[in-house]
Amino acid sequence: MSDIMIDIKIEPLEEGGYLALSDDLPGFLAEGRSYQETLEIAQDVAKKLIESYIEHGDSLPIKIQNQLKAKQKSVKFKIPIAVAL
Repeated sequence: MSDIMIDIKIEPLEEGGYLALSDDLPGFLAEGRSYQETLEIAQDVAKKLIESYIEHGDSLPIKIQNQLKAKQKSVKFKIPIAVAL
């Protein structure tokens, strides 16, 4: 699968830790003890959520659909390279 970019917002929680939300991916929610941990969890949650959309045949959010379409249209190159034997 290709890399997909989504916008997330990470905010501190009053009781400690951080919460990540995204308007790009409905159902997305990630929480961690530190900013870095929240970011890592957010990446995993986003991946699993997108995989779930695909597995269940649900329509992906339009921003993600557009990214996937753009990647499918990208130019591919054949380049000869030297290999020393």
